[in-house]
Amino acid sequence: MSGAVLSWLVLLACAILRTRPELAVRWGTPPDWLLTLAQTGLVICLFLHERNHPSRLRGTEFVGLLRRLMQGVGLLAALGAGLHLVLYRAGGNSPLLLNVLYVVNVGLSLYFLAQASNTWRSLVFFRASHITRQRWHWFELLLGCALLGYLLAPGGLLRLLSVPLVLLAIVGVYLGSHQQWVAYLNHRQRWSVVGLQLSALVCCALLAVYLFVVQQDPALAAPAGQRAFLLLMAGFAAFYSLTGLLVTFVTLPTATIFEQKREEILSMQRLAQLIQKGQSEQEVYTLLFDSAVQTVEADAAWLDLHETNVSPALSHRIDAATCRRICALLGDYNIGHIEYLNNELSNSAGFRALDLPYGSLIVLPLRTSQSHFATVYLLKHNTQGFDRENLGLLQTFTGQTVVRIENLRLMEEALHNEVVKEELKIASLIQESLIPKVLPADSWFEIRWHSKAAREVGGDFYDFLQLSASRIAIIIGDVSGKGTTAAFHVAQLKGIFHTLMLLDQPEKGQPLQPSKFMTMANQALSHCLERSSFITASFYIIDYKERGFAFARAGHCHTLYYNAVTEETFYFQTAGLGLGILRDASYEKRIKNMYYDYNPGDVMVMYTDGIVEARDAAGEEYGEDRLRDLLGRTFYLEAEEIKQAIVDDVEQFSHGLPPHDDQTLLIIKFKSTQPTVLA
Repeated sequence: MSGAVLSWLVLLACAILRTRPELAVRWGTPPDWLLTLAQTGLVICLFLHERNHPSRLRGTEFVGLLRRLMQGVGLLAALGAGLHLVLYRAGGNSPLLLNVLYVVNVGLSLYFLAQASNTWRSLVFFRASHITRQRWHWFELLLGCALLGYLLAPGGLLRLLSVPLVLLAIVGVYLGSHQQWVAYLNHRQRWSVVGLQLSALVCCALLAVYLFVVQQDPALAAPAGQRAFLLLMAGFAAFYSLTGLLVTFVTLPTATIFEQKREEILSMQRLAQLIQKGQSEQEVYTLLFDSAVQTVEADAAWLDLHETNVSPALSHRIDAATCRRICALLGDYNIGHIEYLNNELSNSAGFRALDLPYGSLIVLPLRTSQSHFATVYLLKHNTQGFDRENLGLLQTFTGQTVVRIENLRLMEEALHNEVVKEELKIASLIQESLIPKVLPADSWFEIRWHSKAAREVGGDFYDFLQLSASRIAIIIGDVSGKGTTAAFHVAQLKGIFHTLMLLDQPEKGQPLQPSKFMTMANQALSHCLERSSFITASFYIIDYKERGFAFARAGHCHTLYYNAVTEETFYFQTAGLGLGILRDASYEKRIKNMYYDYNPGDVMVMYTDGIVEARDAAGEEYGEDRLRDLLGRTFYLEAEEIKQAIVDDVEQFSHGLPPHDDQTLLIIKFKSTQPTVLA
């Protein structure tokens, strides 16, 4: 960067000497070659500085990356060019002021274009293949040479550079189409990106207008090819902004649909987790009803309890009289307590006679072959308000609700049965044998753990496996439910974990990716898990040689991380669906690989939801924010001290109340001094 500052100062000095004859008499008039050399040095130093700068992209914060570009040097460049243009049009045309302001704006414009180039590179490289990265490197090199040719070549040779620039523009169109990052934006983020890309286009257009106007002035002391060079640079920056803008616009209609479907699945996954923790039938019914209404955005709904003859037991934006009228009509059709979907109520004479403002209806009974517990009715004003996917998701989780209700009833009976106590004792012994007794110890990191079951047998699980001298696999999971079933599912997961890791063969170029592990584990568990059960998990492979780790999340709590270099404490916001929720090939699309380079002193906190959902006497939860703030204050401690600080803080928050869910905590701290791994 010092070279760029020096070149800019030389350029400024040359401009002043050329506009102040009295100074030129004393110091001499700078030759044209010195101006060109200073301009070339400024360009090369700025772009090399940005080229060697680490990527400014943090995870998937694409909006933040573009915002930092436009609210930083982009805003300065636009303001500088705009203010000088206004002043120039207003008659502020003294040669000295003209040249000084011009050199300032040239420096800001070049710095903006250099940062823009680095930003586009970061976006193109996101999830790009090795071949695409190589092609982009060659494209940058050839484009830089061609543009410098415009700056350095005599006027007669400029035409010869037109053909290479046209060819490079064609290559730029091809490489610019690699916009995989756009697919990771939600609907709101895409509109933010559209605004930022439009602002980049406006900034480039303003710079172009500024150069066209100001460089016409004969009093301007600037290299001959400078205007063409700057215009072409601004043109390429505007071109990529336009490409990204078009891709974003094209995908806007589908973004809303994908986001809606994703939210539906995540809502139902959260519902499944909540249902499994329901402590009473009324609580389970309320959770199901509220979540179903919210997920499908029902305009009206109610729930009837079959055994109590209370109608409605729960309701949403509908009166009891209307509920009874609809139930009577459904009873006349003999469909009052069977699964039923009608998206064209206006086509039914019976519903037309009721004169109701609804066009779509779903009826979902909660029943088994022996018992009928309740029925959920969901209504929408418009026709075609529900689809088969809505029905399929609701079927899955009404089934889980039924299982949970049955389990609650069975548990009430089983608590009085000594056999159950004996089974729980056996399950506890099984689970204890599955938990690692010896933690991995090496020169790269230190690890500590804490585990506390809410009942005799919990559903939390963690394990480690040393894959090689430089690689270790870590898994943490939470099985839905508790007791003997959860203990056996933990045993199944441990067996699957150790079996699948035999497929990890990096020496043969066949490492087992975390997303592949999750997909294969889901396939294996689908054959042994009950339909009402699922498992959340996070899986990490730490590679000391690469100084990083790959990981995937299957619906588990977000991992908390402290970065010792940036001094940031944050959660890895990764998508993923719990194991056993989807039991077909579509599950693979719900799991993503993530990669992160660790630094000496970094801290990773993995935990189960019993930590952040610990409650005080008022029912308030401990929460992710409190956990993040605590790590932000204790990251400098040893792993054992960090673990103890979290455990003590959770217990202090809950005032010694027994946990309502299992609590498991893993603390990994990468040592400040990392040994060298031999190849």
